[in-house]
Amino acid sequence: MGKVDDDAVLQARVLLLSSGRLSPLEQAHAYRVLVEVNPKAYAPKLVDALLSLRYRSREPKECLALAVEAVGVCRGIEAGATGRAERLNRALDACQSALFALGRRAEGRAACEEMAEAGESGRLAKVLAEEGRFREAAELNEKAVRNGSREPSFWKMVEWTTNLEGAGLHDAASAVFRELLDQTRRKAAEQRTSLAILTWELVHLSRMCEATGHGADAATARREALTVLEELATTGEPKVWSCILAWWVTLFALSGRAGEPAASAEWSSDTRKAFPGTRSGLEAEAAGLREAGRLPELVDVQRRISIRAAFHEGNHPHRFGERFKPYFDEGVALARRLPDDPARLARALTDRSMFLVAARTFKPAYADFAEAVALLDVR
Repeated sequence: MGKVDDDAVLQARVLLLSSGRLSPLEQAHAYRVLVEVNPKAYAPKLVDALLSLRYRSREPKECLALAVEAVGVCRGIEAGATGRAERLNRALDACQSALFALGRRAEGRAACEEMAEAGESGRLAKVLAEEGRFREAAELNEKAVRNGSREPSFWKMVEWTTNLEGAGLHDAASAVFRELLDQTRRKAAEQRTSLAILTWELVHLSRMCEATGHGADAATARREALTVLEELATTGEPKVWSCILAWWVTLFALSGRAGEPAASAEWSSDTRKAFPGTRSGLEAEAAGLREAGRLPELVDVQRRISIRAAFHEGNHPHRFGERFKPYFDEGVALARRLPDDPARLARALTDRSMFLVAARTFKPAYADFAEAVALLDVR
C-alpha cells in the first residue's frame, strides 16, 4: 500500500456522505481512494461500482479496462470472504466479454477457463462450441446439468443436446432430449408448463429421430404431438402462460441447422449477431431460383429466410401472427407445387403448424400437422 493522501480520503468520505445521488463514476473514484485505507470494507464496493460503470459503457477498450481493474480488486479480497467468489465471477465474465469483443479470443478463453474452475462453466462451453470442440463443450454441459437442480432448464438441456449433435453423438443427443421431454411431460401434467412447449419438443424429437434414420421413433413422437395438438384444438391451454415464443424460436432455428453452412451451424455469439444479416443475400438467391423455376431449391431457401426472420424478431409478441404468417403460408404454397415431394410439403406444413401453435391458433395448427403426419406415415 502506498502513502495515503489524507486530503483525498477526507474528500472521498465527504462525497459519500453527501445527500446528493452519486453517479457510478463518482462512487468508483471515492472507493478507489478509500480502498487504500480500508480494503476489507471498500474493495467489494469498488468492484460493484467498476462493473456498474462497465455495463454503462459501449466502448470495448474502456469496458476491458474497468473489468480488468475489477478482477484485480477482487483478487485482493481475502479468500473465502462473503461475496468474493460471486464478484470475481462477474468481473471475469465482464472481462471475457470485452476481450471477445476486441477479438482477443485466447485471453477471453482463459478468463472463461478460470470461471469454469470456480464452477461457472456455461460461457466456456459456448466458447468451445464456437471453436468446433463440441465433445468438450458437451462434457461441460453434462457436469453443469448433473450437478445442478433436479429439473435442469430447457436451455441447458437443449444446449447439451446441440453440442452432442455437433460432436456426432446423435444417439446420446436423443437420449438427453428425451430426458428433457420426460420432464416437460411431467410438468405439463401438473400444469407447470404449457402444452405448446410440449408439442414443440415432441416435434423436435421426431425431427431428430427422422434425421438419424429412426423412422419408427419419429412416427411415435409425431403421433403423440398430434394428440397434444388435438387437445389444444379442442380445449386450449389449461392455463394462461406469459410469452413463450423463445422456446419456439430456439427449436425452429435448430431444426434448420443441418441446412446451414458449417460456419453458421454452431450458433456462436458472433454467428447470432451476423445471422439475420445474411437474409438479404438469401432473398436475392430466392429471386433467382424463382425466375429459373427451380422449386425444390426455392422451398429450401425460403425456409432459411423464415428461420432468420423468426431468429431476428420472433420473440416479440406484438402482431406476431400478422408478421410471420406470410412466411409460412408461402412455404406451404410453394411446397404444394411439388406433388412428387411429400417430404418437403410435410416439413412446410409442420413449420406452419408449430408457428400457429406459437400464435395460439390451435385448430388450424392441428389441421396442418394432421396433414403432415398423414403424408409422412404413407412414405
